[in-house]
Amino acid sequence: MTAKLPVLAVVGPTASGKTALSVELALRLHGEIISADSMQVYKHMDIATAKPTEDEKKGVPHHLMDFLDPTEEFSVARFCSLAKPLIADISDRGKLPIIAGGTGLYVDSLLGNVDFAVTETDPNLRAELQRELDEKGIDCMLESIRAFDPESADRLAAGRNPKRILRCIEVYRSTGMTQTALNALQTASESPYAAVKLGLTARDREYLYERINRRVDLMLDLGLLDEARAFYASSCGTTANAAIGYKELLPYLEGRLSLDECVENVKRSTRRYAKRQLTWFRRDPDIHWFEIDCMSFDEILSSALNLINKD
Repeated sequence: MTAKLPVLAVVGPTASGKTALSVELALRLHGEIISADSMQVYKHMDIATAKPTEDEKKGVPHHLMDFLDPTEEFSVARFCSLAKPLIADISDRGKLPIIAGGTGLYVDSLLGNVDFAVTETDPNLRAELQRELDEKGIDCMLESIRAFDPESADRLAAGRNPKRILRCIEVYRSTGMTQTALNALQTASESPYAAVKLGLTARDREYLYERINRRVDLMLDLGLLDEARAFYASSCGTTANAAIGYKELLPYLEGRLSLDECVENVKRSTRRYAKRQLTWFRRDPDIHWFEIDCMSFDEILSSALNLINKD
């Protein structure tokens, strides 16, 4: 049997310190970082996506970051297709692959060895479904899913994410399989990775939220408003357009709301995103959690290294 490739994952909500921890671990463990952030893939979107600066990277190679034009779409399937050969290459060179980021779907799909080969997007079908959604609304689309896949309908009703709702219908119409059945099929193959997963969180949620608020203030000081203005002056795709930090500032750029109101909306959206990230990652019993409000950074780093060396 082929030995599994060692992989380290550093996950958690936004503003929890994933970048700093993953960089320090990479320096000590001869690692290279693969970003698992659905927005840091885009060029020019530096401040809003909290991309690490060259100083923050400390010379550690970072992959799948800052390489895609904002007009291009990006997906979990594409992420996995790019990340898997990177893991193999990093391992072949005697380095440790470190997956770092807060997009839980990306991390789980990669480490769980999900196979996306049978679910390629059909542009014509997707356009047809988008028209249906525009005409009938989300509730009607959810009811159509409930007719053939009640489990997925219940799951999707909670988030009401239009993109995922359309994808669920697209999979059924193009393959004849429900998303529930396909998920079971895709995760049936064994993962080739021996992963140690580290998670950063806060015992007091308000502590994390205050870190988020301070980060947004810093982003404004660094030029987030100008970055948002430039973003809307150019063309962008639907994936990039979902980035938190731009759409919340658009009403100010259009003269519809005050800057203070829009900044508060950025903070609120980011806090809500962090809550969703924690909900996602909390489902994984294999994640070893460290509380950033109860331990110093050095204590977390030392404990993480001890855990990794033990495993």
